[in-house]
Amino acid sequence: MRWPEYERDGFELLSAEERHAANPGAFWIPTLQVRSGLRRGQAAKLLFDIRFQEDGKPMLGTERMWVIVSRREGNVYVGVLDSTPRTTAPGDPLQTDVEVPFLPEHVCDTGNPPEDYSNWRLEQPAAQRWT
Repeated sequence: MRWPEYERDGFELLSAEERHAANPGAFWIPTLQVRSGLRRGQAAKLLFDIRFQEDGKPMLGTERMWVIVSRREGNVYVGVLDSTPRTTAPGDPLQTDVEVPFLPEHVCDTGNPPEDYSNWRLEQPAAQRWT
């Protein structure tokens, strides 16, 4: 499975583990056991490092956004983006409902959305499937 890249996808994922290690008092993350035990329908918050244009200048910004876990392939999760990126424009690759691969190291928070909502979100066609 390939990983997100700025040139192809307009974003990359940042390691929540590295952020936590650099500043454990200010940047909390769930335990590795929690981050490694996510199931279909649960939510994971990830750190998206996004390239975008502002006044014609290339910019880089980080957004914390939720994905709903749709499946797991070995140690890699695949989730569906459940947030609306603030720094992307219509037509950019990163949009709500895009599939995103991630590892436990990328997870900065977890959640348990209502089952009806998770099921609805995962039944929607992905705006882009991850290959």
